[in-house]
Amino acid sequence: MTSSTITWWTLLCSVSAINLLAWLVSAVLLHRRSETFPEQTWALIRWQMVLSAGYVLGCGYRSVFPVFDVQRQVIVDSFFSSVIVGRSVATVAELCFAAQWALLLRGIAHANHSWHGLTVSRLVVPMIVVAEVCSWYAVLSTSNMGHVLEESLWGLCALLLVASLLLIWPRCDRDMRSLLAATCVAGTGYVLYMFLVDVPMYWTRWVQDNEAGRVYLGIYQGLVDTSSRWTVTHQWNDWKGEVVWMSLYFSVAVWLSIGLMHMPVRYSLRYATVTSKPPWPTLWRPLPIEI
Repeated sequence: MTSSTITWWTLLCSVSAINLLAWLVSAVLLHRRSETFPEQTWALIRWQMVLSAGYVLGCGYRSVFPVFDVQRQVIVDSFFSSVIVGRSVATVAELCFAAQWALLLRGIAHANHSWHGLTVSRLVVPMIVVAEVCSWYAVLSTSNMGHVLEESLWGLCALLLVASLLLIWPRCDRDMRSLLAATCVAGTGYVLYMFLVDVPMYWTRWVQDNEAGRVYLGIYQGLVDTSSRWTVTHQWNDWKGEVVWMSLYFSVAVWLSIGLMHMPVRYSLRYATVTSKPPWPTLWRPLPIEI
């Protein structure tokens, strides 16, 4: 294993361990204060904690067993590194992360009587479900076009989130504007990265594969292939193209997920429809809001 690869991998694992500790500390602190929260706020915090746990654990797993999906490249020679396992873990984790943002946007939109925000909050999870389908198509068929569509949907979802918060800005309370400003800045950076770096990268790979005459796999072939074939490589040149997005994904994105656990506490959002039921039906339930 080259020194660059082992350093990067060790860093990913170390950050994931710190992330897990940060989630545990946050969960303990929030639980100790649970009796001071309104019932509806605590219900939302519990869901944010559960969803964040799914994302933190998923990213931690993928840091320990990193995999380059289309190329079937891994660092650890194990079935746990296989694409079929890694992609399954990623799917659950990413849906948890999307649901966290949908719940946050729903709360902000409801507190500020914004139909635009409510509409987008209902679209977030379905859009990411479609993105996950595209991702599975990419990893099973080895066609990077699936990743082009997947990353475009993630970027579009973030763009809609930012646009919704900008529309909410004029009517929101001053104590909520720091949240909106920080979210808009982070969201804008993410959108720019996705459409200026990530999507073009996958598009270029797809074009190069076609020019090289690459033969894509069928769905059944892909299922067999992702379950049984992985290539162990520790060469830096094989991983350097994945370093930027993996490093940001398994660090900054996880910190955002943990931070979302604390948002209802700081801003005391009026999540009128949050109950102990799962968030997905709640996201789709109409709200009798007066504008």
